[in-house]
Amino acid sequence: MIDLAVSRQKIDEIDSQIVQLFEERMKVANEVAKYKMETGKPVYDKKREDAKLEKLGSLSHGEFNERAVKELFSQIMSISRKYQYGVLSHTDDVTDFKKVDSVFTDKNAKVYYFGVPGTHTQQAMEDVFGREVNGVSCQSFQGVMEAVEQGEADYGVLPIENSSTGGISANYDLLLNYHNAIVGQYVMKIDQCLLALPGTSLSDIKTVFSHPQGLLQSREFMNDHPDFEGVEYGSTAAAAKKVAEDNNKTQAAIASRRAAKEYGLEIVADSIQQEKNNCTRFIIIGKNPLYTEKSNKLALCIELPHKSGTLYRILSHFLYNDLNMTQIESRPIPGKNWEYRFFVDVEGNLEDAAVQNALRGVKEEAAFMRVLGNFEA
Repeated sequence: MIDLAVSRQKIDEIDSQIVQLFEERMKVANEVAKYKMETGKPVYDKKREDAKLEKLGSLSHGEFNERAVKELFSQIMSISRKYQYGVLSHTDDVTDFKKVDSVFTDKNAKVYYFGVPGTHTQQAMEDVFGREVNGVSCQSFQGVMEAVEQGEADYGVLPIENSSTGGISANYDLLLNYHNAIVGQYVMKIDQCLLALPGTSLSDIKTVFSHPQGLLQSREFMNDHPDFEGVEYGSTAAAAKKVAEDNNKTQAAIASRRAAKEYGLEIVADSIQQEKNNCTRFIIIGKNPLYTEKSNKLALCIELPHKSGTLYRILSHFLYNDLNMTQIESRPIPGKNWEYRFFVDVEGNLEDAAVQNALRGVKEEAAFMRVLGNFEA
């Protein structure tokens, strides 16, 4: 019978040798980094690494060992690259963002927000910029983006994520279609209410209008009232406006208390969302890519090579640099079936060495990377 203690001792000895060889390899990696620094060569050489993995795999015996050796050395090469990114001097700019003392300096700024007056987005805008803000309602997410990019608006406010229903996919896609930057965010508690004409009772209602998010956030309430027909509308406030204008007691809207006051409606049922701590995260977009010393959250878009393990290797740059990733959202890439881009939020400031190291690695190894914003959360 095999003596387990003897086998474990042998493994310990082999592991010690592996550690010594690893440290020796990293010393050579330092020399490679200095050479690349002097010659301007990129850290990541995919063609060489692929060829080397094939060669190393061929030195092993058996299909399992061949695959395991390739995986092992793929990780070693990845660690080596991360080391080299840290050693290389920061002579290149990872992004075109400019550091400023304050992002919101214009007290007379014109701010576009999504929806008609009375929407949650208008409330978020006023919470950020004040009640006297020069706010302009806009009927579409795209219209807000266009107004900011074309200089018609100084800032735009858009919902991006809800705590109970997830990300608003249309706005993630729009972020890449325009050259605007995320310069701030605001999280607001959302109470959905059932609004109708004064004197309306629940038994009168047949049709309920709301934005798709409003209907989703209130789906349990709607399920409890199977006689109600939910109809998607442009925004929660626009739904409230329709109910007021149609003057029909069979109609109701899921919207905010503010919308009830705005359009002279009555709250038939209060706080009907199933998640009582329901919150929506709004982003503030500006034309110029700016950040401040207090910026502590990064929003990125990353597209990956269509190859096994690439997502793990890209995200490992954040892990290795001890950066906390707070969100990841995937969206299909137009024109490329079954290929996806990822929207990632990470804690940190663009001036942090760890952030620069991680972004340099991601930028070099991803098929595409864009920093969408660095803002105070």
